[in-house]
Amino acid sequence: MEKSVYTAEYAALRAELRKMREEAGLSQRGLAIRLDVPHSWVAKVEAGERRIDLIEFGWFAAACGAAPLAVLERLLPKIVPTKANRPPRGGRAK
Repeated sequence: MEKSVYTAEYAALRAELRKMREEAGLSQRGLAIRLDVPHSWVAKVEAGERRIDLIEFGWFAAACGAAPLAVLERLLPKIVPTKANRPPRGGRAK
């Protein structure tokens, strides 16, 4: 299994984060000030150099004035595999 930061699903998450920030009219520095983090934190999250956890996602969304649940509802269809495109599960070969 490859690391999630290199998947199309993680790219969709990163695109959504950037879109959220831009729609809020915030620069990376402006968002960093709201989050009380270095601006490099925002840049690294958006570039995929740093993973973001669920709690941080909530903080990120709230700082952009977005409802985290609404963002997740928009994002989940892009990142959760359907039965048709789900990768095979590990286990014993038959």
